[in-house]
Amino acid sequence: MSEAGAALRAEPQLPKSPTGIDGLDEVTGGGLPSGRATLVCGGPGSGKTLVGLSFLVNGAGKFGEPGVLMSFEESAADLANDVASLGFDLTGLVAQGKLLVDYVRIDRSEIEETGEYDLEGLFVRLEHAIRSIGAKRIVLDTVESLFGGLSNETILRTELRRLLRWLKDRHLTVLITGERDADRLTRQGLEEYVSDAVILLDHRVRDEISTRRLRIIKYRGSHHGTNEYPFLIGSDGLSVLPVTSLRLDHAAPTERVSSGVAALDDMLDGHGFFRGSTVLVSGTAGTGKTSLAASFADAACRRGEQCLYFLLEESPPQIMRNMQSIGLDLGKWAQSGLLHMQADRPSRFGIEAHLAAMYRAIEAIRPQTVVVDSITDLLSLGAQAEITTMLVRLIDHLKTQSVTALFNSLTPGGVLLQESHAAVSSLMDAWVLLTLEEIDGRRQRRMAVLKSRGMAHSSRVYEFALTRQGFEVSGPDANASPAGARRAKG
Repeated sequence: MSEAGAALRAEPQLPKSPTGIDGLDEVTGGGLPSGRATLVCGGPGSGKTLVGLSFLVNGAGKFGEPGVLMSFEESAADLANDVASLGFDLTGLVAQGKLLVDYVRIDRSEIEETGEYDLEGLFVRLEHAIRSIGAKRIVLDTVESLFGGLSNETILRTELRRLLRWLKDRHLTVLITGERDADRLTRQGLEEYVSDAVILLDHRVRDEISTRRLRIIKYRGSHHGTNEYPFLIGSDGLSVLPVTSLRLDHAAPTERVSSGVAALDDMLDGHGFFRGSTVLVSGTAGTGKTSLAASFADAACRRGEQCLYFLLEESPPQIMRNMQSIGLDLGKWAQSGLLHMQADRPSRFGIEAHLAAMYRAIEAIRPQTVVVDSITDLLSLGAQAEITTMLVRLIDHLKTQSVTALFNSLTPGGVLLQESHAAVSSLMDAWVLLTLEEIDGRRQRRMAVLKSRGMAHSSRVYEFALTRQGFEVSGPDANASPAGARRAKG
């Protein structure tokens, strides 16, 4: 460990309460500040209440910290129904004495603004709730509803400060939700004086595709991620997808694995790709990219490895049928449980949702090999920079588990092949280029290895044909080249 790293680890760390939300604890450096208040703000439908509920449910279920939810907008029954589809059993946690939900009805017409206005009644209810279950965590959702009938900002600030001091004196970790205003993070400017940490949630729609973003505005006494992070609300709750928190500290295996095409293995110093590497296969339509990807998957299954194949263009039955024309029987690997195909249209979800689905599949299957066919189909979901960011997250996730991955990419006709993938190819360890040229009235497929980090590789361009026996590769110097005139059967 470096001296700088040791010094960083030796620094006193602010006590934190983990949220249990995938990714959020990573970007916050461990969770929310223990014994202090955190403000979660955002517009309607941004996920504020879900963050609060996740904080309480995970605290009660995973970390042994009972919690109290004081809601000023929805009843306990309504909240339980709202989150049941996300796997949250609020009713069960309440029955076990791990969670208490208290609905406080606020009738603004009954609020009188006088100098005597205070929150003593609320303190009594909170005190009873906290003692009844030994609560360690508190969520107030949304606290602005409590002050909605007040226009006197002095009274509002005084009473809210008193409430937070009262909670802090009892060493409770507090999460407050607030509605975002057009010009400020909250309608009353609570972020300026309420909390030790502020998290902003944003739900935006662009080109008819909705995306959610999370940003930590401030976090007193702690290092934290400062960028915008995509987050998702799915069937298993809320998850944050950090990117800048990932580090280049993954292993570099020296084991080699076959590409599935013997002649291509020969072009790669005779042994194929490094295990755990990322491979880009690019080319125009009809050059054989999917055939190469299928051969790669077939080779992995022959080694007895779990292979996860993401399809963004074809259905599993269609690709299984098509690959039989080059001697590949992918169906038998699917039946054996070694090959797992997941097909989905890119337009069904946003970029983050596709990435989260890939993460979940990788976590469930634990593959040694992954194929994505093709990343070009994701370009319709965002700009090149967003796609590159997604690939960075996916590639780093795969590399930390030493998963060998192959990504297909379609090059539009008339585009300079070597330049069109500059942003993507820099992320890859190896790059195989397939082309299709018309020579003397005959269309000829060609293959070249543009790069392969860490190994010697052929600089020649080889001709190949797709036959019933698989890839048949030949070159201009067939007698001198070990790749010459060799057939790679699937």
